[in-house]
Amino acid sequence: MKARLTLAFLLFFSVAVFAQNGATLTKGQPASVGMSSDALDKIDQHVKAYMDDNKLPGGSFMVAKEGKVVYNKSFGYCDSKNEQAYGKGDIWRLASMTKAVTAVSIMQLYEQGKIGLDDPVHKYIPAFKNQVVLDKFDKADSSYTTIPVEKDVTVRNLLTHTSGIVYGSFNPGKLMAVYQKFDMNVGFSHETWTTEEWINRLAKVPLAHQPGEKFSYGLNMDVLGRIIEVVSGTTLDKYFKVNVFDPLGMKDTYFYLPEGKFDRLVGVYANLGDRWMTVEEMGRTQGTDYPKKGPRNVFAGGAGLSSTMMDYATFIQTLVSGGGKILGAEALAEMSRDQMPDVITDYKPARAQRVGSGFGLGFTVYLDSPTKRSPKSPGTYEWGGYFNTKFFIDPQEQMVFVGMTQIAGFNDNAFWEDMYKLIYESIED
Repeated sequence: MKARLTLAFLLFFSVAVFAQNGATLTKGQPASVGMSSDALDKIDQHVKAYMDDNKLPGGSFMVAKEGKVVYNKSFGYCDSKNEQAYGKGDIWRLASMTKAVTAVSIMQLYEQGKIGLDDPVHKYIPAFKNQVVLDKFDKADSSYTTIPVEKDVTVRNLLTHTSGIVYGSFNPGKLMAVYQKFDMNVGFSHETWTTEEWINRLAKVPLAHQPGEKFSYGLNMDVLGRIIEVVSGTTLDKYFKVNVFDPLGMKDTYFYLPEGKFDRLVGVYANLGDRWMTVEEMGRTQGTDYPKKGPRNVFAGGAGLSSTMMDYATFIQTLVSGGGKILGAEALAEMSRDQMPDVITDYKPARAQRVGSGFGLGFTVYLDSPTKRSPKSPGTYEWGGYFNTKFFIDPQEQMVFVGMTQIAGFNDNAFWEDMYKLIYESIED
């Protein structure tokens, strides 16, 4: 056990400058940005303790402040045989961290005047005309009735997950059953569909509730990915490459990896109780091998990208530093503010203040509140991914964080919250 969980850390400072074009990240000493190196080193102890307790197989973690990378280490191995340590070239499945790229792309088109945030979705995708909402459901045979929508789903509804479009697979019971009827329990890829076919099919699925009634996490960003295709006249992968990845020098971010980079895609771990093992070693890759299944013609704007930690850090550093070449200040400000008072029909601000967070256009936004549930600064925006990846963007501290692991079924949010506390406790001034 101890041999399998041996700490294998690598400092990624072999290259001084990690990115160019307005998102420069350079190696920096913590003291140069008012942080304590001794305090940051406690992250090592935190990760190692989880590994020693068989609660974590390892991962890679990075903190940058004021454009300087002050913590960047990896722990553990890509495989349970301890044959390949995690390193700087690793490619990770981003899953829902894809949503941030889609949101930025939508905001690019918004600031160019090509999309209105309050436009009805059917303006761009006619299949979304005359949508219906799920009403009564008979669990005996999965039959159901519907009622018409009271108002059209808008682009802003999609960006804030208030449309009524959900993840069927995340909602056992009637919603899962209805989504299954339409073959809509799709998340990362599809063998034969195009993005157009997928989203046109999704438009026919009854909404879980009236648009604007509440927040319901779901396939909204995938619909936005199709809107990007319609408005730009190109496929989503090509739009991302030309308008986000190439301007930022993100050379290792893809929906479907080139074959020459297959060996850099890390395995997905599952906890077997007494040990960790990758699903690849177990021969159970049906839900994880999609990055190697290209080229395909469906691009999941909500979950389909894979990337390196430094590529993704470059992307979010661009946002914390003002948008660089990819997004203007006005669009960035709109994207990162709490949208809930504007989109929820019967919004109750007291609830948001209790939980300490709202939701922007594609991100959770941390709000200042008496509960102080997080050490993050008010205005910090963030999200994570299905395989246990995390990021946050703190404009007040000019700080970004990326955490990469690849775990199926990791539900220990305390691991991340304790890490965030260590990061903020290291700030000395």
